Amino acid sequence: MLNFKKNTVVTSTLLAVALTLGTAQAAEYKASDKEGPIKIVNLDELESQVAKSMDKGAFGYIRGGAEDELNLKKNTQHFDNKYIMPRVMQGIEISDIDLSTDFLGIKLKTPIIQAPMAAQGLAHKDGEIATAKGMAKAGSIFSLSTYGNKTIEEVAEVSGENPFFFQLYMSKNDAFNEFTLKRAKESGAKAIILTVDSPVGGYREDDIRNSFQFPLGFANLELFAKQNSDGSKTGKGAGISEIYAQAKQAFTPADIQYVKKLSGLPVIVKGIQSPEDADVVIKAGADAIWVSNHGGRQLDSGPASFDVLPSIAKVVNKRVPIVFDSGVRRGSHVFKALASGADVVAVGRPILYGLNLGGAEGVNSVIQQLNKELSINMMLGGAKNIEGVKATKLYTDKDFQ
Repeated sequence: MLNFKKNTVVTSTLLAVALTLGTAQAAEYKASDKEGPIKIVNLDELESQVAKSMDKGAFGYIRGGAEDELNLKKNTQHFDNKYIMPRVMQGIEISDIDLSTDFLGIKLKTPIIQAPMAAQGLAHKDGEIATAKGMAKAGSIFSLSTYGNKTIEEVAEVSGENPFFFQLYMSKNDAFNEFTLKRAKESGAKAIILTVDSPVGGYREDDIRNSFQFPLGFANLELFAKQNSDGSKTGKGAGISEIYAQAKQAFTPADIQYVKKLSGLPVIVKGIQSPEDADVVIKAGADAIWVSNHGGRQLDSGPASFDVLPSIAKVVNKRVPIVFDSGVRRGSHVFKALASGADVVAVGRPILYGLNLGGAEGVNSVIQQLNKELSINMMLGGAKNIEGVKATKLYTDKDFQ
């Protein structure tokens, strides 16, 4: 069990600046202010509901993928290439199903966590604060992006003792990295997610068609700029390519130790899509790896995230835990990812759709829908708990020929 000690002292000056920035932003961009549980039949239907009310450019940024969006589509479709064998006579009642698990020593009520996503103020006026509250209610982990519309301190304030991670897009400016990682540590983040699959942004055509520029500033970039005035883009009025241009591109294994040393926290390396890279980052000191193709937003010609998971898990060989994301829309997808080597499964866009439709309660509604579906799949597949799911063999068409 890792021993995390939360620093309860929030820097009052930084928090005051953050609240001022948040108030100014809210006055300029009208996001959803809906609050309350949402009715969900399936997660796919949420997208069309959100499309009707959200600003076109903002919705395109959230929903869109790279190029022809083949990778985006395959991420979900390829879960159908494997089957869960129905099992009977297992002596299991639905009340026996246990979704609880742990990750990096953190006890969770569900194996479903939230993937870090930028600019959540596009979806709801409370942005990352509401998402953090929703994930806390679900008994899971919130992950704050470097490019969030709320600061680390604001998220820490509402998270209390509930766990949250901080996702770092490393900057070319080491002063920013040091400034930000220090704040993450002092604010009580439980781990750093180091994203390495975005040295440049994928070619996202929705953003080009809509001439999309961020209407809100990225709060953590703004705090740094306020103290340093280095002329860097802070989000508002910029396109995603301008933001990525400021980020580090030439990653090496040494960056993992750099982040570990600065933060003093476990480092999860996000964006692993090949077994070779998994081995490299583990040997370099990664405390966990995150298998992801960025939700189909980067390399459109790449494989579906689910397709590469088993081979990566084989190479990892339980040396470190594995997080999986990209394309998860069903409880069966969660089941199959866990059975293919993941320890926890992260969800992205559906959580933002729930945020838009119901704030913190909408976020919780999304997790509860996945929990419901996962529980049914576990019952019918003969797995009583998450360890049972991980031990389940999946089948393909070849097994029945």
